[in-house]
Amino acid sequence: MLSKRIIVCLDVRERKTTKGVKFQGNVDIGDPVTMGEQYYHEGVDELVFYDITASAEERPIDIEMVKEVASRIFIPFSVGGGIRSLDDMRQVLLAGAEKVSVNSLAVRNPQIIREGARAFGNQCIVLGMDALCVEKSSSIPSGYEVVVKGGRERTGFDALAWAQRAEALGAGEICLNSIDADGTKEGYELTVTSRIAEAVGIPVIASGGAGTPEHLRQVLTEGKADAALIASMVHYGEYSIAEIKEHLAQSGLRIRL
Repeated sequence: MLSKRIIVCLDVRERKTTKGVKFQGNVDIGDPVTMGEQYYHEGVDELVFYDITASAEERPIDIEMVKEVASRIFIPFSVGGGIRSLDDMRQVLLAGAEKVSVNSLAVRNPQIIREGARAFGNQCIVLGMDALCVEKSSSIPSGYEVVVKGGRERTGFDALAWAQRAEALGAGEICLNSIDADGTKEGYELTVTSRIAEAVGIPVIASGGAGTPEHLRQVLTEGKADAALIASMVHYGEYSIAEIKEHLAQSGLRIRL
């Protein structure tokens, strides 16, 4: 059995780490490079850096920030937001990231997943998916719709079908974020997480809603996720990485201590 992973997410806006609730009311809370280095020393397994406004503003990602992160941490990290082409992926990976996350771009051009996987390997391509709970319909039978541009644009894509298609195209991992749970600290959305985890054969990272170590245990067991992404609960000093991992280990989960 593979160890479950704990991943800290740093949402970045104008070179500042920012945090909101359900993608709204964002407040700047620190420097992403400094915070990433701190979490690395605390023992986090991976990091994710999302430029949350790059896609909406149609601008490239901050490559210099990626290079600075790579020079100061020595664990895997992925980068998303502002990835517009295969060349953008190449630049991010050459700057030192292990993975690139595509969300809005993949919805507009699903073939970018296949192209990225062929060029750099499946393990480098992460499908970022923001899912919104909606009324079930013939076009969205799962009741979860994919949204893009930081939750500002609905796509008409069914989240479950999109996850399966992305896997078929070559995505090596899916980072699934629940819009409804994002930033609430009331727990992950277990239903959509477990349904997608059961429907695909690649790792699923659960995102959105973590507030306590018990929430992570729930999503890694009941939600069947391979990894749990956290933000607010460590950004605001409510829990340390060590405390979270200790709780999970005592619950019987295999964790990298």
